[in-house]
Amino acid sequence: MFSPQRPPAGYRPGVTLEHLRRNIALARFEVTGPAMATAVSDDGNLQLEVVERTESQLLMHLVMTEFVLRVPASREGTARLELHHGGAVRRSGIRCRQRDGHSDLATRVQTAVEKDPVLYQALMPLDFKRLRIDLQGHQWCVRLEHMGGSEVVNRMPAFRRYIPLSREQRSVLLATLSGLQRVLATL
Repeated sequence: MFSPQRPPAGYRPGVTLEHLRRNIALARFEVTGPAMATAVSDDGNLQLEVVERTESQLLMHLVMTEFVLRVPASREGTARLELHHGGAVRRSGIRCRQRDGHSDLATRVQTAVEKDPVLYQALMPLDFKRLRIDLQGHQWCVRLEHMGGSEVVNRMPAFRRYIPLSREQRSVLLATLSGLQRVLATL
């Protein structure tokens, strides 16, 4: 009954993706499964997977969209990194935390992000909940979960609310993913 594999009551796979498709307005956005889609940026340089992920809470659930970017790595390895904003009240920079793998990768990724002014300027105003970078073999996998492009579903009182992705957040989201693609390809 309370299994983590079981979707929450009231979850409608694909509904949040449809809201996001209209909201993000990319050149190509194709649904590939009940809770998955592929997207291509307007210039064609950025190819993404978009995945719905549910998070259950008492009498409600959230449907979050996760943007997945895969980038070929120049060297083989294994690592799990998390990027987040520094500062308790105001954003004071980008921090990289290593969860697993080679010890020098976190410093190299953080340095590369800080030295790329376009990527750094896009990451600072980006309202993301999670940003995880994994290295498996010869491939980087970036998973970015944005605050917008998600849906809140409450059971009592019953309501559904889609949280849209603003124009500004859309542009910094795409700039961040493009910048991460550019930076990770050189590491």
